[in-house]
Amino acid sequence: MKAFWRALGYAVLALGFLALFSAASAFAAGVVQSIKGDVKAGPVGQAAAPVAVNQRLMSGTAVTTGPDAQVILRFDDGQQVVLNQNTEFRIVDFRYEASDAKMDRTVFELIKGALRMASGAIIGRNRQAVALRTPQATIGIRGTDFMVALVNPAYISVLRGAVTATNAAGTVAFGAGTFGTVATSAVLATAIPASALPAAASAAFSSMSAAAGVAAAGGASEGAAGTATAAGGTPAATAATIGAAAAAVAGAAAASRSTSTTTHH
Repeated sequence: MKAFWRALGYAVLALGFLALFSAASAFAAGVVQSIKGDVKAGPVGQAAAPVAVNQRLMSGTAVTTGPDAQVILRFDDGQQVVLNQNTEFRIVDFRYEASDAKMDRTVFELIKGALRMASGAIIGRNRQAVALRTPQATIGIRGTDFMVALVNPAYISVLRGAVTATNAAGTVAFGAGTFGTVATSAVLATAIPASALPAAASAAFSSMSAAAGVAAAGGASEGAAGTATAAGGTPAATAATIGAAAAAVAGAAAASRSTSTTTHH
């Protein structure tokens, strides 16, 4: 009889661990896909440690990058986030369960620096569940690939799809191929030409535009049925737009460098 109760106890314990593992899987976040330079992560408010490729990152994690560093994070719904150098990023709340869209939630926070986001499956099921917080505004995502650089003020570059910037002054939408800026949390976002980007924002956008495979992965994750795709998995209808926006970023970066190095006699 004792053996029976002991065996029963082990079975209950095993089921408990299985249930805990299943719950953790449902609320799992992302994985480190690639690293360049000094990249650290740890619970918000606690000491951070260097990350490794394939390391899992859960909700409540802060990720930081050092000078000349960059990291690509891939989340469980397929979305990707590129963090540029000198960046602080937080996974505030990420939840994804493929069989239950009601569980979906993506809340990220960019404290400083620059990032690029290519959306995944969650945005196709519930775009209201996805948000990127910055000191100047909350970025709402409508199925997209976009970049944000915080150089006081914030600058936005939309490569594909559309985003909204919402703060105390109201909401402004930005479509593919456009650039925007948000001065403070009390000032309405405005559209600007690529030529108006400061050198720091242009350099950050140019660096993240070169992140291998990010746009293709984002396009494949959103995957509208019946949409023709170009090589690499990017929808053919948006491939030209992405190329044009990236070219505009590169052109703005070149112009900024040229202006900053010109001397007058």
